[in-house]
Amino acid sequence: MSPTPLNERLSRPGAAWRGILVGLLALLAQPASAEADLPFNLQGFGTLGLARTTSDQVEFVRDLSQPSGIRKDWDGRADSVFGLQATWQIAPQLSAVVQGKVKYHYDRSYDPQLAWAFLKYEPTPEWSLRLGRLGTEFFMMADSRWVGYSFLTVRPPGDYFWYLPFYSIHGGDAAYSVPLGDGLVRLKAFYGESNGRVPLADRQWDVEGSPMSGVSVDYYRGGWHLRASYANIRASNDLPIAGLLQAYSPDPAASAAFLATRNQRTDYYSLGVVYDQGPWQVQFMLNRIEQGNNALESSEGGYLLAGYRIGTVTPYLGYSWVHSRANNHDGRPLVEQRVIADSHSDQTTGIVGARWDFASNLALKAQWDAIRGDASSIFPYRSEPASGRWSGRMDVYSVTLDFIF
Repeated sequence: MSPTPLNERLSRPGAAWRGILVGLLALLAQPASAEADLPFNLQGFGTLGLARTTSDQVEFVRDLSQPSGIRKDWDGRADSVFGLQATWQIAPQLSAVVQGKVKYHYDRSYDPQLAWAFLKYEPTPEWSLRLGRLGTEFFMMADSRWVGYSFLTVRPPGDYFWYLPFYSIHGGDAAYSVPLGDGLVRLKAFYGESNGRVPLADRQWDVEGSPMSGVSVDYYRGGWHLRASYANIRASNDLPIAGLLQAYSPDPAASAAFLATRNQRTDYYSLGVVYDQGPWQVQFMLNRIEQGNNALESSEGGYLLAGYRIGTVTPYLGYSWVHSRANNHDGRPLVEQRVIADSHSDQTTGIVGARWDFASNLALKAQWDAIRGDASSIFPYRSEPASGRWSGRMDVYSVTLDFIF
């Protein structure tokens, strides 16, 4: 019998967790890195995670970038990740940053991925310019979504972040910072093109080359951080549903035109407030997503999260919600209505957990997510029943070990 192919072995649920664990142990065994004031700096981050749910009706995923998720058995695919980030201070005003990571991808692989690769130029203390592959910052804290150590919770609340499957763009941004009273204001604008794919059932929606742009304003004062932002993306391709329409639509061409996403724009609005000072950490986020097409439902979501530090342990409570809405499509073919229904969300999630910073740069977390929704709320879960319906209720139990070095 021939040996099992490497890519097949890596696709098994526990393989990623074990591989990341081996890498972590090897790194911890290495001597300390060079002095921080050297022009080249190497840092790393990672998460060893296990999670399970109480439902076999659907698969829970961390976000839209994951093609399959977890059910009742403990599984490490959802949250496990390992990343390295290198910074080279080329000159006093010029630096280069490269970040790579290994996680569960849209194509069911664990191939290393280049997340960031950009040049940063700071001509004055007020101005910052970046060019290259940048992390997306549509929503507050979005660019660090996979750095679990930077988050209080096991993972960013899905009801708020699910609709943001874009992790990087090819382009540039410019930021200008200016003092305002006792605080600091930062204005930022970006433009670029997406380089990602979104898994949909057994197919992938190719959004590579989709133009993206946006602006944001941040205010920092003491333990407070506030952000308001707007961004948009114009999809480069239609959803991969041509075969489905050919098989089930009475007029495939008309259905394809009605459900077209190519050259259609999606607008993202968000508002966030974070307070982190003393024993308290509080986060409050709101978003509104306006779909410029008929195939995907527009949505509104948000969350409120509060944690209180007691020594090295921080218990936390949270509540998140998401609700999507569609225009009236009565009378349209059933296959079109089914495609639209696949993007429907109507649920709330109660979050209970604790974070234990038991050692320097190491944090252990345990969390319970109580998802309570309508039976029609099937986005973005995977492998939904043939009817497109489930109970709408599911509990998710998670344990993670986050680290940075």
